[in-house]
Amino acid sequence: MREVYAMARPEGTTPGVVGGLGPFLPLILIFIIFYLLLIRPQQIKQKKHREMLQNLESGDEVVTNGGIHGTITRIKEDVVFLKVAEKTEIQVSKAAIAYKKK
Repeated sequence: MREVYAMARPEGTTPGVVGGLGPFLPLILIFIIFYLLLIRPQQIKQKKHREMLQNLESGDEVVTNGGIHGTITRIKEDVVFLKVAEKTEIQVSKAAIAYKKK
């Protein structure tokens, strides 16, 4: 005849919360790592770029996403006028400015 053993909790104990979260703990840790290594740094970079675009002024030397180097002559809402050569001025979207030269 086979003996059957039942596993019972000792008196006065309750099932722990960690036991319920145990299977999800690796998933939660992976999400935290992704947030810290990928999502948060990208948010910081976007915020700095947005601030740079808001602080553009005439006379700033900038580079566009397409690699065009120029000097801002005037700004009109979402359009920036760049002087790229003598007597040559082009219009680019403000969002197309990649960075400001120092």
